[in-house]
Parts: sequence; C-alpha cells; structure tokens
Amino acid sequence: MTINARWAHAAAVALLALLAGCMTPKAPGSVSDAFDRPAERNLLLGLRAYDEAQYPEAERALGEALRLQLTTARDRATAHKTLAFIYCTSGRKAECEAAFRAARTADPAFALNKAEAGHPVWGPVYEASRH
Repeated sequence: MTINARWAHAAAVALLALLAGCMTPKAPGSVSDAFDRPAERNLLLGLRAYDEAQYPEAERALGEALRLQLTTARDRATAHKTLAFIYCTSGRKAECEAAFRAARTADPAFALNKAEAGHPVWGPVYEASRH
C-alpha cells in the first residue's frame, strides 16, 4: 500500500469512526480534522480514488480541492502531481506538463522521488517540465 493509500485509508477510518460516534473531539491537525475542511477532504478523496484506479473521480476531487484552496503548499503540490499522473496516463501531455509546473509553483521544494521520476509515462514529461 502506498503512503497516499495508507493516509487515505486512515482518513476514511477516522471519518467512519466519527460518523459512528466512536471518536471523541479531535486535536487540531489530526487526520479527521481534514474532513472538516472541504479542500482537504477533497484531496483525501481524490488520493483515495487515484489509488483505487478511479481516475475520473480522482481528477474531479483533486480539481475541487485546488479550487477550494488547499491550505498548505505541500498539499497543493500533491494535488497537482497526482493530476499530472492522471493527465500523462490518459495521453494529455500538455496538461501533464502544466500540472508538474503548477506543483513546483505551489511548492518550490516539489520533486518526484526516484521511482516516480523514472516512470516511463510521466518521467520524461516531468523532466521536460523542469526546463
């Protein structure tokens, strides 16, 4: 299970526990706290949909997360990066490259890890977006 999948799974479990009344009030910054913020909730839902290969749903939720103005630069970069993966795998190279550039604009520290950068579909587009 990827880090995003584990994070989304933990958030889903926290949401279910909240809905079932099994959790006490949360501490600020907790995973369940993200569900109180529409942008962050959409980010979590988008990452989960992506990990489950539900790409149209992931694209919609991630776009909504960005529209609702995610709080942190890292979250914005993550949303753009995941959208880039979706765009590249669906043959939308120009959108993919633009999403990688948007990720770097959102968070200047943004970079793909070695495995992601070496991916045969989006790796070359990522490299092109860096120039």
